[in-house]
Amino acid sequence: MVSGGYRWWYLDGLSDDGEHALTLIAFIGSVFSPYYKRARKHGNSEPLDHSAINLALYGKSGHRWAMTERRRGSVLRAPDLLAIGRSELRWNGQSLVIDLDERTVPWPSRIRGRLRLHPRALSGHVETLAASGHHVWTPIAPSARIEVELDSPKLSWSGEAYLDGNAGDTPIEDAFRSWHWSRNPLRDGSAVLYDVARRDGSALNLALRFDGHGEVSRFEPPPAVVLPKTGWRIDRASRAEGGAAAIVQTLEDTPFYARSLLSTTLCGERTTGVHESLDLDRFRQPVVQWMLPFRMPRARH
Repeated sequence: MVSGGYRWWYLDGLSDDGEHALTLIAFIGSVFSPYYKRARKHGNSEPLDHSAINLALYGKSGHRWAMTERRRGSVLRAPDLLAIGRSELRWNGQSLVIDLDERTVPWPSRIRGRLRLHPRALSGHVETLAASGHHVWTPIAPSARIEVELDSPKLSWSGEAYLDGNAGDTPIEDAFRSWHWSRNPLRDGSAVLYDVARRDGSALNLALRFDGHGEVSRFEPPPAVVLPKTGWRIDRASRAEGGAAAIVQTLEDTPFYARSLLSTTLCGERTTGVHESLDLDRFRQPVVQWMLPFRMPRARH
């Protein structure tokens, strides 16, 4: 990985009963880290020195957030293993097994337990999101199942899931101004939408359907739909056949991005999935950079 670059692996899961949701992102070169941004400015931009597990739990019992940034001495990498701090992700040939031991902020508690993600199929598809080629996205398992077994807090559920990866060799805010992304389960596979506004003024609009075997096909992006702004006044938008899209629940409302459950119509099916809006112009603002350490503490060792 080049100096100043990054790589992350993202997964989410929605419980079958609709009561729970989670997201997990494993970062090497944490793209939203104020510490990494400052290090790049001073010419010390080793991605491994800015690694983190970001875990968010959502449900009626409350919202828990963990994202402690760690140095290279707390990172272990192997072909089928990534360990950051006390948590690790490992591929056993059939499933992704994640053992968690994280501390939440701003209210301290622990998240301990295990996640198992079982892909229905794996996809080798790769998309270049930036015209310069500095950012690529790989939908690793667009359709999957997840099993959640946590000891702290005490949670046990299973549901639909998704796994992808992103990588780049320049800061993300240098390549993009904003994007709206969503993944939506279908009866046979899933659909993923990506609407990207690049920093150079160009745009990318992706509409991809993945079947139950992981094979991908492109379809014409449905008409754009403007969604309600967040509490932080972040713009949200998506696409839907017949304009039928609605926010079911806002899971995460921050100064520069939002994560929501979105009900929409794609490929002739009504579906509820995960939607994210990211505003990198807002991310660049000094006041936002000042606020970030409250959600992203950095370990001393």
